[in-house]
Amino acid sequence: MITPKWLENAVFYNVYPQSFYDFNGDGIGDLNGITEKLNYIKDMGFTAIWLNPFYESSYRDGGYDVTDFYKVGKRYGTNADFKRLCTIAHQKGIKVCVDLVAGHTSLECEWFKKSCCTEKNEYTNRYVWTDNWLNIYNGECIGGYAQRNGAYMKNFFYCQPALNYGFANIDEPSWQLPPEHPDCRETKRELINIMEYWITLGADGFRVDLAASLIKNDYDGRAIIKFWREIDHCRQRDGWIIAVSEADFIIHHSVPHGVVGSF
Repeated sequence: MITPKWLENAVFYNVYPQSFYDFNGDGIGDLNGITEKLNYIKDMGFTAIWLNPFYESSYRDGGYDVTDFYKVGKRYGTNADFKRLCTIAHQKGIKVCVDLVAGHTSLECEWFKKSCCTEKNEYTNRYVWTDNWLNIYNGECIGGYAQRNGAYMKNFFYCQPALNYGFANIDEPSWQLPPEHPDCRETKRELINIMEYWITLGADGFRVDLAASLIKNDYDGRAIIKFWREIDHCRQRDGWIIAVSEADFIIHHSVPHGVVGSF
């Protein structure tokens, strides 16, 4: 397996922003607090940090219920603070990897609010919905929540509606879409946009939360491996990585076409 040079001997320090270091004295850890403690992290011998979610969130699951993927949560600072963190970390020889919550959002996310509408719009199929509110699909979906006639699929907790990347094996064709469906591919494109945005601000890579959950009914795992390989081929910058957790593989972008190997 080919890996980026910096990853071969990297030693990661996991930082949960909320409880790490409070820089502004409001009782909650923040990004500037992490920046303040970079020398502490470096002096312990760590060469990279992995940040748990710091996005705008409803905080029903420790930040893993995102309301805005393009914005740092107010309690943690600003996007400018994140960029400064990455800049100073790189000056000290520390790489920055962030948690990517790829499979779901918060119920308060604007995407989901629009997906709940009865009128068809660009977000109607952004999430997995059954064909009527009584169809809870073996208990995996929650009905009676929205105006639209359907039940939304939860990706983990009830407050985390599943984004729609498609079904590898379809058993209810009235509402299940294949990964190749234009709406599912648009969800994937949005994920790539999110990744490219944070890379632009200085991130070096991503740890993907519940990575194997994105493609539904993927019994042999082939569809999700194909999914991450395709994303790997879409990336334009050398040197950054996607560490795909809970799926037993990792994708690196150290060569033009990327590789997939064991984690």
